Amino acid sequence: MLGHLDGRFESADAEAEHRIAVLYQEFGGPLLRHVRKSTGNDLQWAEDVVQETLVRAWRNSARLQWEPSLLWAWLLTVARRIVIDGRRRKSARPHEVEPPEVDQMSVPDGSERALSAIVVADALRSLSEEHREVIEQTYLRDRTISEAAEILGIPPGTVKSRLYYGIRALREQLRDKGVAG
Repeated sequence: MLGHLDGRFESADAEAEHRIAVLYQEFGGPLLRHVRKSTGNDLQWAEDVVQETLVRAWRNSARLQWEPSLLWAWLLTVARRIVIDGRRRKSARPHEVEPPEVDQMSVPDGSERALSAIVVADALRSLSEEHREVIEQTYLRDRTISEAAEILGIPPGTVKSRLYYGIRALREQLRDKGVAG
């Protein structure tokens, strides 16, 4: 696996860079998977931990033992310590949040939803009775095409057709009222 790293290179920098590239190739994926578990599946934090671990490996490349099992143990230890340090840092200092200004706070009052319901109800009333019935049965009463067909006493294909043209007409009505784009 990492046996080709034992050869000497022309410069220490080139050797260290090559070793880190191979290290990332060999251990980057498994290390990321391992670290994600210890970060609560926080991908961004896990990627930061892996990156910091590899930076530390690069800084210590001359002192590391490049046997794969020893290297893997070293990487896991360093990554674990980085995660622990991150948790300590987060718990030692409370999350800072600025209070919102009172005059800029929005208070949900439901008026937007009520207005939308009024506009949609008005648009539904402008549809033909056949189109309104299938939309009411399928969308408003949450019935399947088959259930709506049985209740209305028409074939399922007719329900589908009326639903298609009814929705199309409803969209057009809402567009005319300036609601839909």
